[in-house]
Amino acid sequence: MTDSERIPTNLRTLLILEILGKSDRAMTATEINETLQLPKQTVHRLCATLEENGFLVRRGTSRKFQVARRLREMGAGLLYNSRDHIFRHQILETVSQTVGESVNYVVPEETGMRYLDRVETDWAFRIQLPVGTRVPFHCSASGKCFLASLGPTARKRMVSSLILEARTETSHVTTKGLLDELALIARDGFALDREEFMTGMVAIAVPVTDRRGRFIAALAYHGPTPRMTITDSIAQVGFLKESARRLGDALFDANVPC
Repeated sequence: MTDSERIPTNLRTLLILEILGKSDRAMTATEINETLQLPKQTVHRLCATLEENGFLVRRGTSRKFQVARRLREMGAGLLYNSRDHIFRHQILETVSQTVGESVNYVVPEETGMRYLDRVETDWAFRIQLPVGTRVPFHCSASGKCFLASLGPTARKRMVSSLILEARTETSHVTTKGLLDELALIARDGFALDREEFMTGMVAIAVPVTDRRGRFIAALAYHGPTPRMTITDSIAQVGFLKESARRLGDALFDANVPC
């Protein structure tokens, strides 16, 4: 019996999920098994079971698997309930106190970006977007931040699949216009919402990445236009990027105390 065949049955499923979670692309069962070296039929059967139960999904009609919403929600829940959540929330508190507005930790999902954590401003006049709120990719700072993190080919494919609904007069409604801005965001490392999601509200977002530089979430803050301007937002880019780096370290670097 080989070492791989000695892997406990219940651990095999977790290892498949771990391999896909660390990959930056969809993988076939055969590709997954290059690491595990289990009997082929075993890996195919386990992948099929994970797909049937909503943890994996196939990309289109191909044989390649990628993580599905149920697994992403489980991962987000684990992060939320871990001690890392405390450290993350403290960073959001610090950012909110510095910029004086509501600060959000936003993660990508199939239908848009979801607010996983947030710290409210103390201002009486504020825009309420509570934890659990979902915002579109194309007209939010966090959504554009995520889209810009994709490689050029994946970015074009993703944008072409979106319904570019005009939420306000400044929302992107053409693929070219959105792609042009995403190229600038990828270059500069931050995204702006110039009243594209909601009239009277502006926002800025920067990416939070893991140790391999992969997009995990967006660190963003927003405010009403009578109090917050695009110029003021851009002036905070350096501070936001440093805060995002600290978030990434806290979540993914074992040497950083939490």
